[in-house]
Amino acid sequence: MHLLLPILATLIWAGNTIVSKLSAGAIEPAAISFYRWLVALLVLTPYMLPRAWKLRAQVRPYWRKLLVLSALGMVMYQSLAYFAAHSVSAMSMGLIVAAIPPMTMLIGMRVLNTRPSPGMLIGAAISFAGLSWLLSGGHPVRLLQQGLGRGELMMLLAACSYALYGVLVKRWALPIPNGESLYLQIVCGTVLLLPGFLLAPSVALDAHNLPLVLYAGVFASTLAPWFWMHGLLRLGADKTAVLMNLTPVFTAVFAVLLLGEPLQTYHWIGGGLTLLGVATAQALRQKPALAPQTARECAG
Repeated sequence: MHLLLPILATLIWAGNTIVSKLSAGAIEPAAISFYRWLVALLVLTPYMLPRAWKLRAQVRPYWRKLLVLSALGMVMYQSLAYFAAHSVSAMSMGLIVAAIPPMTMLIGMRVLNTRPSPGMLIGAAISFAGLSWLLSGGHPVRLLQQGLGRGELMMLLAACSYALYGVLVKRWALPIPNGESLYLQIVCGTVLLLPGFLLAPSVALDAHNLPLVLYAGVFASTLAPWFWMHGLLRLGADKTAVLMNLTPVFTAVFAVLLLGEPLQTYHWIGGGLTLLGVATAQALRQKPALAPQTARECAG
């Protein structure tokens, strides 16, 4: 029973990748990015605003950090995905996102000054080999010759921004409860996305795109994080993190069944290697060691 909620979260997030793909051509990326967090804000405000208001004195010293976290996790990550969806398949989007854990590890080496275990490095190498195979359509040499397409580059930047988000959450360890922190980041994200929304060529909602907005705002941005946080409390971080590997698998299944996307050989190989690398890193993970010169700084 404890597994049900986090698995539901991964199903919802996989469905949100399908929504991102369906949004291409149905609504401007800047419009759905703003509407998504506006809907989440409206849903959460009656419950979360009184709680966040009580913590205003505690929150005030950290508003700049909350703004940065929001810009990375709420604005850049999903906005870039909406733009990428115009030229990248939902299946590829989901598999690129699967590379976030090794990206997080590499960024953490710099920001947190951690020393990953050999197993984690081996897993990261396998994941990036799979990612290269996926991005090149099974021809890595072509990737070196021609470079990345615009959509693939946007998805990579989206994944990197979320990896940095995860590292900074750990680095800063803000003394704010998770629910209130998430709510305040949504507030910041809605404000940050407003200028792009106002400049968008069209922001009209209709019968075709409104369900996409509601799914992204209610299910992916409100229910799924709640399910995931409850999974963390009941299962612990390590066991719950393993379940995140289900998201690209569910995404691939949805892409085939709902969008009719073909499952190519390079998807199997590239996606399989990416997930194998993540699983290897998790299986062989040891607690990263801090470099001696900054151990005291990070501990504080």
